[in-house]
Amino acid sequence: MSSPAASLRYRFLGLDFASPIVLLSGCVGFGEEYTRVEGFSNADCGGVVLKGTTLEPRLGNRPHRVYETPMGMLNAIGLQNPGTDHVVSQILPTLDFTETRFIANVSGSTIEEYAEVTRRFDDSPIDAIEINISCPNVKEGGVAFGNYPEMSARVVAACRAVTRKPIITKLSPNQTDIKENARLCIEAGSDGLSVINTIMGMAIDAKTRRPVIGNVQGGLSGPAIKPIALLKVHQVYDVARKHNVPIIGQGGITSATDAIEFIIAGASAVGVGTSLFYDPMSCKKINAGIAEYLHAHGYSNVTELVGSLQL
Repeated sequence: MSSPAASLRYRFLGLDFASPIVLLSGCVGFGEEYTRVEGFSNADCGGVVLKGTTLEPRLGNRPHRVYETPMGMLNAIGLQNPGTDHVVSQILPTLDFTETRFIANVSGSTIEEYAEVTRRFDDSPIDAIEINISCPNVKEGGVAFGNYPEMSARVVAACRAVTRKPIITKLSPNQTDIKENARLCIEAGSDGLSVINTIMGMAIDAKTRRPVIGNVQGGLSGPAIKPIALLKVHQVYDVARKHNVPIIGQGGITSATDAIEFIIAGASAVGVGTSLFYDPMSCKKINAGIAEYLHAHGYSNVTELVGSLQL
């Protein structure tokens, strides 16, 4: 019988993953933030998605940019980042690629910008590239691209043309037909899918009658969106499995049970983000819980659980 630790190891997009957990973009900076926490290690994760990166540096949105909600969090950071050249030349060399797989998150306001950022990451040690076509808290680019399947596919095709690295497309829940979007992105060259990005929401200060978030709207994450995310993963899995395209399922995962539900729904990997803000050690607990579940149900590897939903 294999050990619990071994049962979590598998291949994802041709990459060795030590665990099905992926740390989500925007929640761990450029891969170094949580390494400052005693007991935390990137080695506990299959992959780390770096902060969203644009071609030129961005200051992001005006405050407030983060607001806690019941069972969740609104954020409208606005893609604050130092720009692609700085990330490639100054940040990537500081990362320990023996610990885990590092995935760049590419963002842009135009198709040409997406392609150029992707091209620059192609000539770097990054392991894979996530295309953020669905950022809900910027006023240009992400929302327009991610909510329209044809536009999404055009972005993916442009990025596919300039890189040989695995491409993961991050799909928006704020659209009419996520299955059609997934199909077109796969046909355009996406090797994997992230399902889902945050859901657009807002908060109002009743005393001032003004929006709490400086950008008015932001992305809602955390346990509040888990039922929606689970459904979207299940829907996209119908399309993805026909093309042998893996899914990173994400949205409100805080426990091993949450992660297992996403895997059963069709996710090959699970994204953890908001829960890290209040429990930096959640990855260790989720890994242990998944291993215990696999052992208890007679599975030798986590891949055997993917898409095992009984209807």
